[in-house]
Amino acid sequence: MAHEIVMLGTGNAFLPNGRHHSFAIFDKRHIIDAPPTALISLRRKGLKVSDIETIFITHLHGDHVFGLPFLLLERTYISDRELVKPLTIVAAPGARQRIEQLCDIAYPGSMERILKKVRWDENTKGRTEDGWSWERFIVNHDDSVDPFGYAFCSDDGAKFVHSGDSGPCEPLYSAISDTDLVIIEMAIPEWVPSEHHHKPSDIDRLSKSHTDKKFIITHTFIDSANSSFEKITEKVFPQHQNNVYHVDDGTVISWDNFWQVGEK
Repeated sequence: MAHEIVMLGTGNAFLPNGRHHSFAIFDKRHIIDAPPTALISLRRKGLKVSDIETIFITHLHGDHVFGLPFLLLERTYISDRELVKPLTIVAAPGARQRIEQLCDIAYPGSMERILKKVRWDENTKGRTEDGWSWERFIVNHDDSVDPFGYAFCSDDGAKFVHSGDSGPCEPLYSAISDTDLVIIEMAIPEWVPSEHHHKPSDIDRLSKSHTDKKFIITHTFIDSANSSFEKITEKVFPQHQNNVYHVDDGTVISWDNFWQVGEK
């Protein structure tokens, strides 16, 4: 069976030129996070909000969840007015209350119907109806926003890991050792004093120690190569191994017995 991941957004919180916030959809049914640019990212690929069955939340920073009110509002008043299509939000315990509060701040009372219909899944492991098993694991980020990554595996053998926002850490690297494809953040340049994100040198070390795996860079600080505007932070890409892909928004990754990174 063929599977497909579309990188709907690849930028960090500061939106480098030519990039929306980090955002991915797989098999046109399941999204990872819901950033502020989520709705326009979906619109640009012709994807319907009401076709989304699962929202996997990695953590509660604004560039990962502040698009949720807009997605739920659109679904309620545009694409699924009868609220007949199922929707599951997978998130850590405690996230539900904060997400519901966010929706109420954004549009008081407007999303009460859909929030009552949402199925909330706070388990650390689960399975989608179309055959994706998933496991959530803690990562190295700001503990106040409940940071997690996810490992996914389909019934027919497709495997990938999404790091969420994370610096180097054992749980993430353990998950990487048992997968084929890694969607991993590289949010900051070398000179930023933080251990809560991967830097280019971290990606270099990791890719050299796992040459059999493909690494897809997301949440990047580097402008798109297609941008002609003055740089935000950086325009030059690091010289990484050939198993590291600095992709643009819209890049498609497909699986049919093995993962292939395609064009937009």
